[in-house]
Amino acid sequence: MLGTFLSICGALIALGFMVLIHEFGHFLVALYFDVRVDVFSIGFGTRLFGWKSGPTDYRVSILPLGGYVRMAGDNISEERTGAPDEFLSKPRWQRALIALAGPTMNVIAAIVIFAIHFGGVSQQAPYADKPIEVVGVFKGSPAERAGIQAGDRITAINGAEDPTWERAHWETGFALPGAQLPVTIDRAGQIVSTVVTADQDEYDMFGYPAESIAVDTVTPNGPAGRAGLEPGDRIVSFDDIPVESWYQFQQLIKQRHDHPIQLMISRNGHPMKLQVRPELKDLGDGNGTRWTIGFSRHIDSVQKDMGVVDSIGFSLWFNARFAKQMVSLVGQLFVGKVSLKEVQGPVGIVTMSGRAARAGFGSLMTMMAFISLNLAVVNLLPFPILDGGHITMLAIEGALRHDLSVKAKERFIQVGFVFILVVFALVMYNDVLRLFQHS
Repeated sequence: MLGTFLSICGALIALGFMVLIHEFGHFLVALYFDVRVDVFSIGFGTRLFGWKSGPTDYRVSILPLGGYVRMAGDNISEERTGAPDEFLSKPRWQRALIALAGPTMNVIAAIVIFAIHFGGVSQQAPYADKPIEVVGVFKGSPAERAGIQAGDRITAINGAEDPTWERAHWETGFALPGAQLPVTIDRAGQIVSTVVTADQDEYDMFGYPAESIAVDTVTPNGPAGRAGLEPGDRIVSFDDIPVESWYQFQQLIKQRHDHPIQLMISRNGHPMKLQVRPELKDLGDGNGTRWTIGFSRHIDSVQKDMGVVDSIGFSLWFNARFAKQMVSLVGQLFVGKVSLKEVQGPVGIVTMSGRAARAGFGSLMTMMAFISLNLAVVNLLPFPILDGGHITMLAIEGALRHDLSVKAKERFIQVGFVFILVVFALVMYNDVLRLFQHS
């Protein structure tokens, strides 16, 4: 019950505030161009309370799902008085800027939130800022299929020169399944070019880095505990195979199933040998049963201090890449490369917002930034009833050098409304179906 309550509250806060930011953008630019704003509402539905300043009724309404701005003369089906402060009395370029202001505010909000999120002091893996020197690749992984080998140094990914492991992480996260990323490799002084085809497994995209494995906790009566493994031990080798990465170690355990393993460990600088037999167990993390020996690793980390300028710069890059990914996703939806089943709707937003709310304020703010950027990109699509549709219609009228008839505009909006409604219904259906499948 508490989890559901947090999910709903998180969704209301995240989506509602970002919609309000969107409408506030329309409001500010409308005032700048002297358009009369009749209503600025926080929420929808019945007016609860508010005040009037000049011609504008500032109100709080009963449904806290964002807000709206009602400008004088912005409804093409209503009779116009022709007053100079009406929306439709303004030049097309001003109306286009008013429409553009909403998505622009969402982009600004996303940039600010992510700049705050990435800025300041944070913890990261010791190898995150280091060049991509590949220790190994998993069998059958995109890295192996692309021909990446242990010992390779990756000097460029998708046009980015001298990438770090952190950059590789982001490039992987932004790549849609099936996307092809050009990669340049320095292999013992020889330059090799290849292409990595993205898939869902981010650890397998470019191989894995070198990192030591220190034991943090040992499961009582688990295979490792029975063998004598203790917190603070370091894993040196696995059946005489040097262990150079946690990902490599997990893969080796998976491959051995329940066969005994000879572990070489270092305890206070002294080498020791232990024999461990993995067991198949559900660890309760939602990933089902898997082979394990029963210990958790100590995650080494170092401090990273990102200043204001660097955090803003990274936020700009991050938002640009995320927006590009969204536009690519929309394009793949239309050509059938991506199914609507993979698109999250209101139910998905409630679920993800609830997780973010339970994780803390920082996670909720990050979720809000993602929603804000989503709102910006979606609203700029050239579909009627969206801001992009209004801008498209104004561009058509500008090219024709005359306004379209009211009947043509109404038909344009009706077709767009039906299209959006059908898409919304399909996404909602898939959302609910996904919910029941995971319940």
